[in-house]
Amino acid sequence: MKRLILAASIAALPLAALAVPAHAQSVQTAPVVSPGATVLTVQAEGRTTRVPDLAVFSAGVTSEGKTASEALAANARAMNATLSALKASGVAARDMQTSNLSVSPVYGQQKRLPDGSTEGDPVIVGYRATNQVQVKQRDLARYGQVIDTLVKAGANEVNGPSFQLDKPDVAQDEARVDAVSKARARAELYARAAGLKVVRILTISETGGWSPQPPMLYARADKMMMSAAPSPVAAGELDVSASVTITFELAPQ
Repeated sequence: MKRLILAASIAALPLAALAVPAHAQSVQTAPVVSPGATVLTVQAEGRTTRVPDLAVFSAGVTSEGKTASEALAANARAMNATLSALKASGVAARDMQTSNLSVSPVYGQQKRLPDGSTEGDPVIVGYRATNQVQVKQRDLARYGQVIDTLVKAGANEVNGPSFQLDKPDVAQDEARVDAVSKARARAELYARAAGLKVVRILTISETGGWSPQPPMLYARADKMMMSAAPSPVAAGELDVSASVTITFELAPQ
């Protein structure tokens, strides 16, 4: 009797396996190609240009003092003046964000011996406080004037600009359309050369895309940028790109 029960249980196992709900199974299938057709994969890059409407830069103050509190107090006074200058220049509060606030010791030179080695441990001779704010300048025509105003107000570190688009989506879509158009034209070229024709697109994927320009060193000064004329700044144009990989089905003509 035990043998009969065991055999019946084993025979029931395949039926139980078939009873697994359909949603628990995931099947990945490749696009089905018609008999006699072939597959072509093409990569293409589309581009468009735009005049930037946004300049992102950082401005800050580095101050030193004999004590940490002295350096921080001096830094706070200069940084408050810098922020006030930004506001007076028309930069909105939402376009200013603190990116770095730090206090660190300043070490003196160690005594160097005739053989080139040093003697003793490094000695703290003061402290350095740094405060930086990231700024979005939307009125590019006044960018150079704003920078000069900041330096006169006490900012001694200015880095940038990184020219950007405030709303890049429209330009990005134009680049995508251009990329697909180029891929299609290239597929048509290959198909004609091989005596075939493009039937349809099987797969399409996007890689890469536009990214803001990296910031460049604009100025690093104490109070040496006091020229009467605003600092010249050329915004130029931005290249917006999109890269696509498209798989086409080709068939005999």
